[in-house]
Amino acid sequence: MSDIMLNLDCSGSSGPCKDSLGSNKHKAFINRRQLLEKTGYLNKKQNQHNHRQGNKHQGPPHWHNGANRPSQPNAAHNKSIAHTQNTHSKSSYHIPRSDHARSVASKPASSTSSSTSLTITVENSTNPEQSTSIITPGHQPPPTRTVARYASVPSGSAPLCNPLKYLALDCEMVGTGPKGRNSELARCSIVSYDGDVVYDRYIKPTNAVTDYRTRWSGISWHHLVKAMPFQHARKEILKILAGKVVIGHAVHNDFKSLSYSHPAVLTRDTSRIPLLNQKAGFPEKDVASLKRLTKALFNRNIQTGKKGHSSVEDAKATMELYKVVEVEWERTLASK
Repeated sequence: MSDIMLNLDCSGSSGPCKDSLGSNKHKAFINRRQLLEKTGYLNKKQNQHNHRQGNKHQGPPHWHNGANRPSQPNAAHNKSIAHTQNTHSKSSYHIPRSDHARSVASKPASSTSSSTSLTITVENSTNPEQSTSIITPGHQPPPTRTVARYASVPSGSAPLCNPLKYLALDCEMVGTGPKGRNSELARCSIVSYDGDVVYDRYIKPTNAVTDYRTRWSGISWHHLVKAMPFQHARKEILKILAGKVVIGHAVHNDFKSLSYSHPAVLTRDTSRIPLLNQKAGFPEKDVASLKRLTKALFNRNIQTGKKGHSSVEDAKATMELYKVVEVEWERTLASK
């Protein structure tokens, strides 16, 4: 049997037509591209980049009259942040479009290296005015101030003084002159707001003592043998009292023994506080003794025994009495 060989051409006639058609379209595209490059409508680098990306990121079309089409906002400018509202305050955050960004940014909005400006508008119910600030990404915004709300103080009331400024004073006197008629300082005690002893000294009077008044003062002759001279002690005491709120019972007598006058605004006399008498159950105009007030309010006895009074004990009792009416009495003084 003879061998039969068949030569078949399966490409058909449509192949060359398609290749020819595709080649013609490509040539037309190249011609248009070259024309746009010559006329300045198309940048070579931009064209090469777009061609490598398959023309997926080709820029927006241009006007045929030679003018550039207005720049479109970039992707960063097309984003927006949702607005949140509530009944008391409203805060809105949005990224402005290119025309707004140009007014606040130093570089054109179309530049990818330029910073996007963020405008924040905050409206508070307590302040009807809106405050707007410009924040540039990459820079930390200024710290916000937190305003603490304190309980309102009733009208006419004054804030309490610093406890470090409260001092209670008590002095013990002895008699000098004929029959001990003149009173001179022989002991001075000062205690703090918490009852700690700040100062306690025996003081030698300027004149000779004729009556020690031991039954009331608690002072005997041996206490004054090595006592500090009056002028020296007075300087120390006045230095401590300067600028302080001085509390005492009939404190004007103590100041008199020191030859000193303390500012009235910084003086609290527990013998002249009607509110204290009222709490103790005494008539408001009654001048109650320190011993009676302490017994009525604290059920504690002071100034007992044959040794007489203790100025430290009396100063502590005076401070405790004042604390009972401190808030109300300071409010009363502030309202006058």
